[in-house]
Amino acid sequence: MTFKRVDEIQTQVTKSLRAEGWTVQHLHEVGKGCPDLIVGAKEKNFLVEVKDGKKAWKLTPDQVIWHYNWKGQVVVVTSPENAVETINNLLKSGK
Repeated sequence: MTFKRVDEIQTQVTKSLRAEGWTVQHLHEVGKGCPDLIVGAKEKNFLVEVKDGKKAWKLTPDQVIWHYNWKGQVVVVTSPENAVETINNLLKSGK
């Protein structure tokens, strides 16, 4: 089985999220459209797909299917700052 490599942006996002005191688990080895990260913050879990906002990006066909079929929450972030802001907004909204 081959695993997707971790992009530099994902490493930067992970560092920023951990700097907030949150836990981060990489999920890239799961594949099949599963998001890149699960983030634990204030007793909540967030599924996070990381895309590089400096590049033209879109979800892969597997990711589109996975996101469509998932009955819970999943977010797409495009930078370390966007990741922190997104999780903070979700925490404030209670989602």
